[in-house]
Amino acid sequence: MQRAAQRAPHSPRAKRLNRVLVGAAAVPVLFLAAACSSDSGSDSGSGAKASASADASASASPSASPTVPAAKYAELPEACKVLSGKTVDDLVPGGAKSAKKGASSDASARATCSWNGLDNNGVKGSQYRWLNVSLLRFASDTSRGTGEEQARTYFRQQVQDAQAETGAKGTKTQPVSGTGDEATLVRYELKKKEGVFKQQTVVARTANVVVTLDYNGAGLAGDKSPDADDLVKSAEKAAKDVVAAVAKANGAGGGSSTGSASPSASKSSGASSSPSSSAAKAGATKAGASKGADDASPSATKPASASASKSAADS
Repeated sequence: MQRAAQRAPHSPRAKRLNRVLVGAAAVPVLFLAAACSSDSGSDSGSGAKASASADASASASPSASPTVPAAKYAELPEACKVLSGKTVDDLVPGGAKSAKKGASSDASARATCSWNGLDNNGVKGSQYRWLNVSLLRFASDTSRGTGEEQARTYFRQQVQDAQAETGAKGTKTQPVSGTGDEATLVRYELKKKEGVFKQQTVVARTANVVVTLDYNGAGLAGDKSPDADDLVKSAEKAAKDVVAAVAKANGAGGGSSTGSASPSASKSSGASSSPSSSAAKAGATKAGASKGADDASPSATKPASASASKSAADS
């Protein structure tokens, strides 16, 4: 009994102590659980933020800019050197010395040269010849298309302009083989007070370059008119030489093109705006005999085409 009585007072206190100890032990567990819960929530929030940031970054990234193939040709030859001196003299009496280079703000994008000459036969009259070569190069551009596409459009425009010459008689159009990717000749006669001028215009395209060659002749002061077929042959041969000169200026050996990539895409694109804006001007190198033929005379020293001269000045 005494022992029981002695143990009795201790029993409630022991129980309370046990409860205190158990409670004290539970506190760290609760703190640990809370901390884990807090860390878990923090990690989850960070992951969500990172995911949202990645999604926003991906959506904000601009899409790839559209590209077009680089143009084949990045250079033009010197217009006054595309034909040999002998060829020029064969086409234009004493013409090699009369070369007149057209002004151009970018010689790699556009180039023009003209020659004229008069073979004075005294009382029998004179033979007058005028030759003009114009080259226009188109660079690839994302807003305008490839250089070749632009050149095709300009090629068709040049042919149409030659066919629509005011006052032209007996206009004929025929394809020219073996000259670049495509070539067309437009021929006609134009009567002026000095005589009948026979005009040949050859428009040729080689890849992204368009060549327009104007060649006309007339018998003045009683001399007979030149044979149109002979003028046609001379014009076609000269056009082939010009196309070959374009290829040579760009390190190629032939006059035909295959539309391969340009050796200098950056240089090509840098000139894109110039030829494109020039091409927008219809008839920039229109057929020569129609304008300025009144200037042809035994003492004529300027070309029979004010149109081509204007084209060079506009360049």
